[in-house]
Amino acid sequence: MKLSYSLRNKLIALVVVAMVPLLAMTIYLIIALKSYSDAYDDIVSNMTIANSYNLNFKEELDESIYKLVVGYVTFENIDEDDSLRSPYVLIDELRDDFEELAKFTTDTESRMWLRSLLRNLSTLRDRVGDIEQNLEKGNRYDQNIQMLDDNIYILTELIQDDIQYYIYYQTKSMEQLKNQLNDQVRSFVLLFGAIGCGIVIAVVCVTAYVLGSITSPMKKLSKATKKIAAGDFSTRVTVSTKDEIGTLADSVNEMSEHLEDMVDKIKEDERKMRYTELRLLQEQINPHFLYNTLDTIIWLIEGNSSDKAVDVVVHLSDFFRIVLSKGREIISIKEEEQHIRSYLEIQQVRYHDILEYEVQISEELYQYEILKMTLQPIVENALYHGIKTKRGGGSISISGRLEEDKIYLEVKDTGVGMSREVLHSIRGKIARPCNETDAGFGLANVNERIRMNFGSDYGMKIDSILGEGTRVQVVIPAQPIGVTSNE
Repeated sequence: MKLSYSLRNKLIALVVVAMVPLLAMTIYLIIALKSYSDAYDDIVSNMTIANSYNLNFKEELDESIYKLVVGYVTFENIDEDDSLRSPYVLIDELRDDFEELAKFTTDTESRMWLRSLLRNLSTLRDRVGDIEQNLEKGNRYDQNIQMLDDNIYILTELIQDDIQYYIYYQTKSMEQLKNQLNDQVRSFVLLFGAIGCGIVIAVVCVTAYVLGSITSPMKKLSKATKKIAAGDFSTRVTVSTKDEIGTLADSVNEMSEHLEDMVDKIKEDERKMRYTELRLLQEQINPHFLYNTLDTIIWLIEGNSSDKAVDVVVHLSDFFRIVLSKGREIISIKEEEQHIRSYLEIQQVRYHDILEYEVQISEELYQYEILKMTLQPIVENALYHGIKTKRGGGSISISGRLEEDKIYLEVKDTGVGMSREVLHSIRGKIARPCNETDAGFGLANVNERIRMNFGSDYGMKIDSILGEGTRVQVVIPAQPIGVTSNE
């Protein structure tokens, strides 16, 4: 189906109608507030600097000049007095700061008073220079006192007035800025209200259209899929919209047409898979075990141990009888125990000098069922990878117990064991499907079959200590014989 107006385009239209105007107004508001904030911060900063001089400049300068005139200090050693500062340093600091303020001051009145202040500072510096010259020429105390009263004190008073007027007009600028901001906020509120009403109307209309074009077809699809889920594969759904939902409706119709055939095919595949699994179980018998057993029988006969040879043949017969089990995958725990005993009896003939074993499965477990060949791969793994590789041999013990509704079967060996790294690797491989791993295939097969038949709460757990041995625990549900179908 060709999409004439996709859901994506509908949602984009809804977002554009709702978000673009809001985004534009938000950006404008942020820019305006940032501009006013910067201007406000500049004025506050300027006022802070000016106010710091307004409080102490005149007092510090007057005191320093007076003590220079009366001879308390000289221009050369005035900096050695912690309570005094050089007049030139005070004047230069004030000039530098207010020249910097002049770069950022914008209103006319404040700039006028800044210019007046800078002129008075230049004059003040000249008068301080005159006093310094008089002091260098000799004791002109009366003349310096006269200059102090007629020039210095007056100039510092004028400079203080300039600073106060500058602060006053900066305060007025702050008030004007606040009024402008209030006017802008009122205008913005009115504009936002008008645009907001328009947005609400547009969003409601577009939302109603978009939701209607989505919910109505979705309800039809929901009803149709419920009928299909209930097994009514003749159900069809009619959707007129030419969007993704329309495409989905066509797909649902196609799915319902082929679903019945697919279900039949899946059932057939499951039956074939079951037969394949049965063949796989039979093919898992290690041919080397059969060859070695036959060699053992020949060796016993040639060694005039015909009775032992007969016993081995009997055990081998029992072994294969349980392996075949007339095609059954589920057998009793008693049969599984017989299977293990037959296997170990045969292997003990070959490895009598290194292998000991015991089977302690309570008879109360005999009435419960188990997957065929659950324990044999574990016992085989314990023998070939645990006992044979350890000097002096070892023992294998098989036990089982019933706890509540679960059966715990354990295979323990006193073989070489595994390091933590190897154990971690084996656990990871066994947790994966057996067709995805080479190492531990038999154990992985057992674990996977248990989980497939009984669920993820059951399976295999392996623990091992290097140099001490390995313990494999199998957990299966306690199901009496006949509970699980053997079809």
